[in-house]
Amino acid sequence: MSEHTRPPDYIRDPHRPRVVIVGGGFAGLHAALGLARLPVDITLVDRRNHHLFQPLLYQVALAVLSPADIAQPIRSVLRRQPNAEVLMDEVTGIDVAARLVTLRSGAQLAYDYLVLAAGATHSYFGHDEWEPFAPGLKTIEDATEIRRRVLLAFELAERQMLEQGWHPPLNFVVIGGGPTGVELAGAISDVAQLYMRHDFRHIDPAASRVLLLDGGPRVLAAYPEDLSQKAQATLRNLGVEVHTQTHVTAVGPGWVEANGQRLHAAVTLWAAGVEASPLGRLLGAPLDRRGCVLVDDRLNPPALPEVFVLGDLAHIEQDGHQIPGVAQPAMQMGDHVARIVAADLDRRPRPPFRYFDKGDMATIGRMAAVAKVEWPFKAHLRGFPAWFTWVTVHIFFLIGFRNRLAVLINWAWAYFNFTRGARLITGDQHLPGWEEQTQAPTTERKPNPVD
Repeated sequence: MSEHTRPPDYIRDPHRPRVVIVGGGFAGLHAALGLARLPVDITLVDRRNHHLFQPLLYQVALAVLSPADIAQPIRSVLRRQPNAEVLMDEVTGIDVAARLVTLRSGAQLAYDYLVLAAGATHSYFGHDEWEPFAPGLKTIEDATEIRRRVLLAFELAERQMLEQGWHPPLNFVVIGGGPTGVELAGAISDVAQLYMRHDFRHIDPAASRVLLLDGGPRVLAAYPEDLSQKAQATLRNLGVEVHTQTHVTAVGPGWVEANGQRLHAAVTLWAAGVEASPLGRLLGAPLDRRGCVLVDDRLNPPALPEVFVLGDLAHIEQDGHQIPGVAQPAMQMGDHVARIVAADLDRRPRPPFRYFDKGDMATIGRMAAVAKVEWPFKAHLRGFPAWFTWVTVHIFFLIGFRNRLAVLINWAWAYFNFTRGARLITGDQHLPGWEEQTQAPTTERKPNPVD
């Protein structure tokens, strides 16, 4: 028998329940791992071959870490799990009546249980034409594109200064004051103020401006007010210009319009909104305004007990509040699906899901963060204690010892030597709007252009 016709390591038992998991993020991967010891067969489907540790994605975007530091092939995570198989494919259809999932390749997967954990994507609030000028941050591709644009802006300014004796304003505009926006703005300031200060001969990177625009009254609106105020003060100490109550009305090549005024932007980044994966609509179940599927405390849409919706794609409320679409709830949902399947197999009642909130944290530049800790004690942390907590938690939850070690070494090297080893520019040398701004010298008043 040839190697290509060799039977698999295990023979699928037609009497064993088949679980199809869509999405290899925190929720989907935890569901697969939780089902490892149960008599079920698992097929995990994802468009990409890797699990991505999204909380550290902004550090890839700002050249602290390389993509391989925060990503792990899904096959390698599940390689010791004989009841699991992985398909790199994309779901295009779901027939809940026939219990069939259709893939882009044309294949169909029958299921006894369907776990839908396809995550979320960017929301431009009906202005998808802004996306080419203001990329968001959800994938490795997004991160490397942001890295390309940020680093390229400095390179083009250096070249322009050498050739013409002037360069357009180096304004970096971040739209959205949530955790991603705060982390991006603080990291860009670090790049300009600390890590590139000796790299150029004709420009001063520290003279660039970082502007954080948000339509609400404060940044980190979901955090307690004292931590939000501390985050805003820390950003301003880093040189970030924070503009709240600022509503962006248009985004174009090299500019942003907000509160009726136009602002030059060498790089514009989008961190203002997300919407659920469109796969949720295929279920025919009720959705909220962001496209999330409304589920009960067993993580099921109405009248679909064999379907579980997890993570960013699920809208579930607890104690009168929607559970946030972040990593911790997603992991707990994945673990809970395994408990529900185990209860079904044992013919026991399904246990309800209850989110155990351990807290929230966001980093703000070098060795500074804010953290709302709920377990093992309750506290609001700021500054270095919050940053150290943030580092510890993120290292712990990285999948794979190699990743933990790589991240720890890279962080230590960057923070103690003020260097960043992943400052690579890939792709072309085009920035939206740069050519137009270099046609003639431009001036820009220093006072706030978005007041």
